[in-house]
Amino acid sequence: MKLPPPLIYASTHHSADQLYFGRVEVHDPFLAFGLPDGTKVTVQSPLEFGRVKKTSVFGRVLPLDDWRTKAREKFGPKAGLAEMIATVTRAHGLRRFRVADDFPSHLYLKLTKLGLKLDLAGGMLFPEREIKTAAEAAAVREGNRLCSVGFTAAEKILRAARIKGRTLVHRGSVLTSENLRFALETAIREQGGDPRDTIVAGGDQACDPHERGSGPLRPHELIIIDVFPRVLKTGYYGDMTRTYLKGRPREVQRRLVATVRDAQKRALNAIRAGVDGREVHRAVTACFEEAGYETRHGKGGSVGFFHGTGHGLGLEVHDPGRISPLIATPLKKGSVLTVEPGLYYPGLGGCRWEDVVQVTATGSTMLSRHPYQWEIR
Repeated sequence: MKLPPPLIYASTHHSADQLYFGRVEVHDPFLAFGLPDGTKVTVQSPLEFGRVKKTSVFGRVLPLDDWRTKAREKFGPKAGLAEMIATVTRAHGLRRFRVADDFPSHLYLKLTKLGLKLDLAGGMLFPEREIKTAAEAAAVREGNRLCSVGFTAAEKILRAARIKGRTLVHRGSVLTSENLRFALETAIREQGGDPRDTIVAGGDQACDPHERGSGPLRPHELIIIDVFPRVLKTGYYGDMTRTYLKGRPREVQRRLVATVRDAQKRALNAIRAGVDGREVHRAVTACFEEAGYETRHGKGGSVGFFHGTGHGLGLEVHDPGRISPLIATPLKKGSVLTVEPGLYYPGLGGCRWEDVVQVTATGSTMLSRHPYQWEIR
């Protein structure tokens, strides 16, 4: 059964589906919809009309002011957004669309009262987003190159830092998570990336996987750096994590880091099209269990390995696709996924290694590259 064409009202800043559909950045909400023959239509303000007409994949770019006028002629002077959408879609002979599950509820109600039939997607608006083309894979690879740029900047500073008691000193000042984050994000921005919410967390802070990190970084403690910049030119993301230690690691820290890396290798070896993502996750947990690393859940939080092994990556940091113990998800050929096992124990520290692959029929292709040299003297 053929699906109704899509209808979207959102900015590309808030909707990856909108950017995927039109392949042009517009930061104010706008209307876009499809026709049964595959033609893509959008309605644009004078501010965006010319640029969208030149640079997007829309087959028809219509002027917003003209359709506002037509809506007022039909519905009266108080006609607003919903009336404009009803007018332009009816002019194209359409009354039924599919919309994203997060379509604005107020607009949904108004449009249905005006006679449009809107079917919630009940999942992905564009299921094909999960499978990346060669061009999309290259865009993700570029995002990961920017991650590597950030790691290189951070490593340079960590090498130059000096140990003074329980602090790291760089250029006469105490080295903090904030300082290191600013430096690596600046390096990424200089090469066309938009890094936000970068994680630079040391010691026990790193035991909360989404803790951004703050305050002084300590010598001889594990530091997790997780970078996920958006490539400004394409809108696609990279996402990589490396773990570091400035100083002299203890043997228990070396063993922790080596075990997490071994678990990542096992996961990478298990990936291929058709494999259930739960099997890949089980390869990771089996590695940790064999090495004696337990996962425990308590009132104060969890320790061990307590997140999924990976997620989709593309126009969103968490794009469609999962490697998770929670649901059966056969891996699809062409999908792009992170592979990021980790272990977290307060008092010992946290470690995570994260890379990105594209699934193939027989395995996977790496879309990320950066050394795993974590000891910095």
